[in-house]
Amino acid sequence: MARKRSKGSKRPIEAYQHTEHKRLNNPPAGLVTPETDPEGGKKSYRYDPHLDPELNFDSRKIRDELTEVIEQGLKAETLDQAKEALKTLKKAQEPYLNWAGKAEHTSFEVPTVSLHVHERIEPCTIIEAVRRRNGEQPSQPSLFKLEEKPLRQAIEFYKHKEGWKNRLIAGDSLLVMNSLLEKEGMAGKVQMIYIDPPYGIKYASNFQPFVNKRDVKDKDEDLTTEPELIKAFRDTWELGIHSYLTYLRDRLLLARELLTESGSIFVQINDENLHLVRCLLDEVFGRENFVAVIPFRKKTMPFGTKGIEQMDDFLVWYSKDKEQVKYRPLFVEQSVEGDWHYQWGAALDGEVMRLTKAQVTNHALIPEGVKLFRLKSLEPSGRNESGFFDYGFQGKIYRPPRNGYAISKTELDRVRAAERLALDGRRLAYILYADDYPVAPLTAPWQDTIGPRDKYYAVQTAEQVIDRCILMTTDPGDLVFDPTCGSGTTAYCAEKWGRRWITCDTSRVAIAIARQRLMTAVFDYYELAHPEEGVSGGFKYKTVPHITLKSIAHNEEIDAIAAKYQPQIDQALVDLNRALGEGWKEWEVPRLRPHPLWPDEVKKAWDLLQSKRDEEAALGNPPAEVQAALETLNHYFGEKYTLATLPDPV
Repeated sequence: MARKRSKGSKRPIEAYQHTEHKRLNNPPAGLVTPETDPEGGKKSYRYDPHLDPELNFDSRKIRDELTEVIEQGLKAETLDQAKEALKTLKKAQEPYLNWAGKAEHTSFEVPTVSLHVHERIEPCTIIEAVRRRNGEQPSQPSLFKLEEKPLRQAIEFYKHKEGWKNRLIAGDSLLVMNSLLEKEGMAGKVQMIYIDPPYGIKYASNFQPFVNKRDVKDKDEDLTTEPELIKAFRDTWELGIHSYLTYLRDRLLLARELLTESGSIFVQINDENLHLVRCLLDEVFGRENFVAVIPFRKKTMPFGTKGIEQMDDFLVWYSKDKEQVKYRPLFVEQSVEGDWHYQWGAALDGEVMRLTKAQVTNHALIPEGVKLFRLKSLEPSGRNESGFFDYGFQGKIYRPPRNGYAISKTELDRVRAAERLALDGRRLAYILYADDYPVAPLTAPWQDTIGPRDKYYAVQTAEQVIDRCILMTTDPGDLVFDPTCGSGTTAYCAEKWGRRWITCDTSRVAIAIARQRLMTAVFDYYELAHPEEGVSGGFKYKTVPHITLKSIAHNEEIDAIAAKYQPQIDQALVDLNRALGEGWKEWEVPRLRPHPLWPDEVKKAWDLLQSKRDEEAALGNPPAEVQAALETLNHYFGEKYTLATLPDPV
């Protein structure tokens, strides 16, 4: 139990002083100048020159393997085993990427190390602990109280299971992945891997030396003063692009072992090394498991280059097994602004308006509450033998189109009862509202992505890009791994969408930035789709309607609604005709009247015609202003009114 603190007293704080030991002082990184830390002399090192990475074709390899493959095929006991032997031979015939050191580096050794826990951080635990003790007597609370195991179990590492914890690991990605495979048995447990390797071998794409300085260039003043980082940079890229390819291939091989059979890997790269990375992934994952290259917008504006400027970076997407890959299609909101097909609008009271050119291109000019629609053909793309029938609509008989109707006569009756049938010239058409299906499938490229507004790190990807990769290839509760942590964007996005995550980085600056970002993050809450199953049961995000011609035609509830209300409509029509002495059919009842949806020029034309109709109706040749008003009205409504046939106001 913590001791009570006496009121008004201050306990002194001290630190150990090791007075018996001495050491040379290191210059603080922020105070280094050419005068205080001058450059030393240069020393020359020599190594054999190498050719650029190139595609090779080795016919000797085919000859060497031919005998062995034939033997395997002859010994095959099943057809599948024989097919595997033929696949091996086919793969040997394909060109491959070759670079300096590849032939000598046919195998490599990675130390198997333990991943030590240095800190457990649960922001929610901190908040709850403070809330519970708010207002109580002074105490020394434990903000990270964990379940303690018996001593025997506590020292038996990698022997007992405990609750899952997401992990931020400081260490080389190769060592971390090997430990996950060998020590923790995580082979085949990761659903998605996102790798954002250095885009090249420039310093700026590899290190950020300060937490608060994100503008990193390839200049002397931007060079880190940490010797281990300088050594790591020198050793890692000793042979330039050749070292880069070896570095990446080693990590891709281990990444493949971590993936589930339905898993995916995304490698983010720019156009400088895109072609090399694609060949490398073909080699590691197999060309048959390539899924897509997704260009995505990275820059908001061009910076200026000698040639044409590239505004996009690229995601290279491969699967562990394309036949089993997990894919969840994503959708984006669809706008019909500027689409001339949607030139009609319907108000809540049934009034139909035709959009002006300005309204089609600028929907802000359309009155509130108007539903936009277009007229779609009822003719199928192929011949439908059951769709050849005459159909009566608004007192006329219409012949079927060349391929017949896409639906049956009974189903067409339902479309009419749902008020989705209209005339498009001399053909029957289906009314499709813009909000019947307000989304469209997400496709490549992604031009709606831009760089992050508030950057935490020098090289940082927009959250929207990683969000989409996670949502396309994982479900809530699946495990996401990023061996190139950086600012922690992958971990941040995985946490946001209820995915488990592991991420790692060698840079202490990157780990510090990611740690702070994850500790201070606030996420939206999503209702569980199946609360009894927990997070793995999925979330309720956002639902949208998907109304199609088929869904209306097959909806038998429309029959019941029509049977209930059609008699009431018929009786109202009888009463209206009796009161006015007319013989109107349902579709002949005039709706023409001044309406708020009408454009100003149509309203003015209507008012002019109503004031002139009595005095000008008898004239065979109406004045020019009346003729102009009739043309305005007829163009808007698609009619051929004259003063004599112009309906009375309703």
